[in-house]
Amino acid sequence: MISSFLIQTLNGLASASLLFLVALGLTLIFGVTRIVNFAHGSLTMLGAYLGVTLYASLGGGVLGFWGGALLAALCVALVGVLIELVVLRRIYAAPELLQLIATFGIVLIVKDAVLYLWGPEDLLGPRAPGLRGAVLLLGKPFPTYDLLLIVLGPVFLVLVWLLLTRTEFGTKVRAATEDRDMAAALGVNQALLFTSVFALGSFLAGLGGALALPREPANLSMDLSIIADVFVVTVVGGLGSIPGAYVAAVIICVVKAWCIGLGDVAFFGTTFSFSKLTLVAEFLVMAVVLIVRPWGLFGSEPASTQASTAPALAVAPPARSLLIAVMAVAAVLVLFPLMGDRYSLVLMTDVVIFALFAASLGLLMGAGGMASFGHAAYFGAGAYAAAIAAKAGLPFVAALACGLVFAGLLALLFGWFAVRLSGVSLAMLTLAFAQIAWAVAFQWDDITGGSNGIVGVWPPAALEAKAAYYLVALLVAGAGIAFAWRIVHAPFGYLLRAARDSRVRAEAVGIHTRRVQWVAFAMSGALAGLAGTLFVFSKGSLSPDTLGIPRSVDALVMVLLGGVETLTGPVVGAVLFTLLQDWISRATTYWHAVLGVSVVALTILFPQGVVGTIRQRFAHRQVRG
Repeated sequence: MISSFLIQTLNGLASASLLFLVALGLTLIFGVTRIVNFAHGSLTMLGAYLGVTLYASLGGGVLGFWGGALLAALCVALVGVLIELVVLRRIYAAPELLQLIATFGIVLIVKDAVLYLWGPEDLLGPRAPGLRGAVLLLGKPFPTYDLLLIVLGPVFLVLVWLLLTRTEFGTKVRAATEDRDMAAALGVNQALLFTSVFALGSFLAGLGGALALPREPANLSMDLSIIADVFVVTVVGGLGSIPGAYVAAVIICVVKAWCIGLGDVAFFGTTFSFSKLTLVAEFLVMAVVLIVRPWGLFGSEPASTQASTAPALAVAPPARSLLIAVMAVAAVLVLFPLMGDRYSLVLMTDVVIFALFAASLGLLMGAGGMASFGHAAYFGAGAYAAAIAAKAGLPFVAALACGLVFAGLLALLFGWFAVRLSGVSLAMLTLAFAQIAWAVAFQWDDITGGSNGIVGVWPPAALEAKAAYYLVALLVAGAGIAFAWRIVHAPFGYLLRAARDSRVRAEAVGIHTRRVQWVAFAMSGALAGLAGTLFVFSKGSLSPDTLGIPRSVDALVMVLLGGVETLTGPVVGAVLFTLLQDWISRATTYWHAVLGVSVVALTILFPQGVVGTIRQRFAHRQVRG
């Protein structure tokens, strides 16, 4: 037992070194540029694929492995420089979350580039020359290469610490991390510094991917799987804290290794499977840390949280021209079944469902100033609740109500913890809760169907026709969006914006800010759950992917592409993203890349979102006029 526990602990430490190496690059980039680089996992994946190719090109052996790893990291660094110069440098003034969406577009581009160059099959990586064997520890074999990895983590920690504390470059990096504006005022070339730091961070990501090859093959799912863990490490350790990133990587990887080692354990006649916790171990750790210490283990408490950096949500009564435009659009949507074919009706059903989903998140982010990275939890929870209710024989309307109520209650539970945080910490806690919900759906076979999901969930016979269900979805989604609009313009909406803009002042005049935000969180989750119920009856089935990270990212993309200044923005963003995704996916095999280019282009052209940028430019023209 002791020997097995030791081996699992060492496995965790080896994994921690690789994870820390990648997280170290993201920590440096965020500390200086303040960009949460969603494409960091893609750079790691690119390093792995380049490592396989360069190993063969250099003839294998010691030169092929170590030289190939270093050369792969340098190539990835050049790719990072290209990304920074072509894309990110143009949007440094844009809102931070919109920068996140731009890097998501880069993820899509890199994924299809790798697919085109290396194909869809996993590529087995080389074994490290001279380190292919194992050593005996308490009678158990342990890979020699993993022992080297355990040492490499602290070595890179020390090297980067020396770089930051003993060099002029490190002084500039630390100065920019503390106060970018002051550093610029003192003569630091920010453009050059940002590019250099991005190159260094990309180098570390690529090196981490190449060094991981003896432990796992290069594959197309590496980007999203590693970036989730890296985000967790960065937040748990404390944003910008390099020692914190290492400690967080060790804690998370060792906890996951222990869960694997414990396996199934009997407690008072009941068997508990610790191995199932490996799916969410890091997110459980993150949730606990953020609840106890919102700024991370080694992070510093923000000096002030009085004001929100969220764009102001427009609250003026809608102009008559806007009301006429809305009525015209509504008329066209109602009459659409007379014009569209079967495929178009299915597509437009998706459009109205995702418009409601995006509006629910827009309510939370715009009026509430609370960014959620896990809003798919409520979308999926509503879908599962409605599907289970329908399978139990409840009528269609009752199933819809079950989905709405269950999603609202789940948001009420998660929101109680989330509203105590703010900024990135709040967003990452919502991600942790969403992953926990996903793991429950994935593993609760008796209720949710596990990985197979639930099938055969269809609307009643009267709504089986695509046109009939489209009109029902349009009616329900329209009512949900109208409710969100009413909330924004009601007295409650003013209380919510007061809590967003200045919590201290709001509380000074008697507003219970957390309670207001909590209620808004629950309403937003309920609306997302309502969208989920419409979705499951439209598709006839669902799987745990409905609650997954990609679905939450889709919602973020919709909201930020449209703009959060008004509720019109998320709706427009949902329409634009859904139609664009459908059209591109039918036009080309490499639709991810084309969609990624489109997302990046829209981010650069509309730095405040489509609706937000148009409103801003129109306002400027009126002022000049």
